[in-house]
Amino acid sequence: MRKRRVMVIDDEPGFTEMVRLSLEQLGEYMVCEVNDPTKALAAARKFMPELILLDVMMPQMDGGDVAAWFGRDAELAGVPLIYLTALVSTEEAPEAGMRSTKHRFLPKPTSMVDLMGTIEETLARAPRV
Repeated sequence: MRKRRVMVIDDEPGFTEMVRLSLEQLGEYMVCEVNDPTKALAAARKFMPELILLDVMMPQMDGGDVAAWFGRDAELAGVPLIYLTALVSTEEAPEAGMRSTKHRFLPKPTSMVDLMGTIEETLARAPRV
């Protein structure tokens, strides 16, 4: 079975490592961690993720700017994104993506169970490459 490729972009190395270890432990995912959003596009072009987990609030540039980069890139524009943010609550998260973007939002912090479920649901709807 081929492993699904997931990229985690967040300025908190502890968070990206936790996500990577949790996903890799399942044996179904290959994970690329990026802690500097200014390097995300170059890393994504090299890694070619099938899904991107993207923090919204980062010091160098915000997740919306990073998502815009991906949206303008011919090879990455169709990659689904899941935003991770402290800007929405658990109650607001299901509707936040519907109002502002086609991408899903998860509150931060979020449980690994909710994160894994959202990843699996998003990948199930995405075409396999």
